[in-house]
Amino acid sequence: MKTFIKTMKALSDPNRVKIVKMLQHRSMCVCEIQAALEIAQPTASKHLKLLEEAGFIGFRKEGLWVNYYLETGAESPYATVLQGNLRHWLNEDAQIQALMEKLPAIDRRTLCGG
Repeated sequence: MKTFIKTMKALSDPNRVKIVKMLQHRSMCVCEIQAALEIAQPTASKHLKLLEEAGFIGFRKEGLWVNYYLETGAESPYATVLQGNLRHWLNEDAQIQALMEKLPAIDRRTLCGG
């Protein structure tokens, strides 16, 4: 039951749902997520940590960058099922559509240098 509750709580915040939706399209660094959601870096990092602990996302370090991506499901069967459904849910939502339109212009090299 504990794993299920942690998984559900991870998606109880709109910004965390938006992060999952963005990562469906590509891996992203924290500065890109921060810019897309227009939130502070510590807030973005907190959201990412909660999603990671619930099994929704993973990260890999590549040089100076830390890239966040959707997990494949090894961590949590609950997160796997919800991720599968989220691929089809909320695509018509105005906030999600606006966010997806914004994504192509968000580039870490412009935001963070490098």
